[in-house]
Amino acid sequence: MASISSSLSIKHGISLWCPQSPSLDRQHSAVVYSRSFNRRNFVVSASSSFANENREFVIVGGGNAAGYAARTFVEHGMADGKLCIVSKEAYAPYERPALTKGYLFPLDKKPARLPGFHTCVGSGGERQTPDWYKEKGIEMIYEDPVTTIDAKKQTLTTNSGKTLKYGALIVATGCTASRFPEKIGGNLHGVHYIRDVADADSLISSLGKAQKVVVVGGGYIGMEVAAATVGWKLDTTVIFPENHLLPRLFTPSLAQKYEELYQENGVKFIKGASIKTLESGPDGNVTGVKLENGSTIEADLVVIGIGAKPAVGPFDKAVSLNSTVGGIEVDGLFRSNVPGIFAIGDVAAFPLKMYDRISRVEHVDHARGSAQHCVKSLLTAQTHTYDYLPYFYSRVFEYEGSSRKVWWQFFGDNVGEAIQIGNFDPKIATFWLDSGKLKGVLLESGSPEEFKLLPTLARSQPSIDKVKLQSAASVEEALEIARAAL
Repeated sequence: MASISSSLSIKHGISLWCPQSPSLDRQHSAVVYSRSFNRRNFVVSASSSFANENREFVIVGGGNAAGYAARTFVEHGMADGKLCIVSKEAYAPYERPALTKGYLFPLDKKPARLPGFHTCVGSGGERQTPDWYKEKGIEMIYEDPVTTIDAKKQTLTTNSGKTLKYGALIVATGCTASRFPEKIGGNLHGVHYIRDVADADSLISSLGKAQKVVVVGGGYIGMEVAAATVGWKLDTTVIFPENHLLPRLFTPSLAQKYEELYQENGVKFIKGASIKTLESGPDGNVTGVKLENGSTIEADLVVIGIGAKPAVGPFDKAVSLNSTVGGIEVDGLFRSNVPGIFAIGDVAAFPLKMYDRISRVEHVDHARGSAQHCVKSLLTAQTHTYDYLPYFYSRVFEYEGSSRKVWWQFFGDNVGEAIQIGNFDPKIATFWLDSGKLKGVLLESGSPEEFKLLPTLARSQPSIDKVKLQSAASVEEALEIARAAL
């Protein structure tokens, strides 16, 4: 479940605001801002009229970014009695990638379940269960999303009518799944979307009764869900409008390798297709997917994985949004254009420093990193800007009994000429070279040492002899050529 959106270079993107004086340079403004937080200039006095007793810090959103932000507040001794998290979900923050991976394993294949994957176990940290938040003095408000904000009064109103006062607000609302319109069947029984545990539970319940599954979308969600339905031994068809799987990252030749693997597992692909409607029977349950060419694919379960939209409401009128990549515009410290309001994770449109452009990244690694960087900047005199290296991965077919478990990782930027090494049995690597420099690298089935090398290569961008790389007889030899170029 990941994607990256990018706009033009920074000079054409957001302007970094300065909270004290617009004449100050960026670095000085960051110092002044951090110090103003340390002095607590903005903190309001306690009043029983507010549901959260005037917490100094409020995080809106209960996803992974919120969980990592909470841990960082705890590490700096600024959580107990000072932090409130408001979530629309019924659960404490968890590692969301599990929902389309281990959570969807067949019921006899040891599927992932809460509390097993609460934040921050995905990065080797302590499991932050609901009791953890209680022990740390963090107020959790569950199943009560924020509906309105008054930035001048620094107040939030929740769906139940609670009024919350904040000193500093961190928006960590993530994304919502893109849905098919109701008029073409997007809300039929048997049509599923996946963004949270409730969605995944509903899908699992349906998988147990399904026979023919159609997955709409050839991206991360489509690939991961299709791999899971193979484990359930269901007739599975994947439909997408592009010419090959995961076109935002995979080259046509790399995609072909994965498509062949899925086909060997019984998955059928319909590529370059447009969907007209989702059809239903008298009982209102989905029965098929009708394509624009007039053909219909039978289905008693449909999973829609066509992307996601940043969940900016109800903040869209309070802060500046980025019209190109979507989301809330922030600077390299995750400050919005409104003093005291920050945005992190999927919803933040931030300067991607190493590539000099504005991006919005939907990935767990960015959720973790942006949360930690934002809170450290807020609580300390840290002034260096976020310097993120794009990272994506997928793990599929990992359940017991699978003929081939798949794990690939990608670091960097997929620009320039792609050079593919290896024959996918099981190892394969793709290197992207632009003007002789290595810009990105993807590795399938690498060793821990090889995977550890990838971010170093992508960040260093060494100059590599293309002819020498192309002549490598194996993935190991190609990686050694790249290592030697560092």
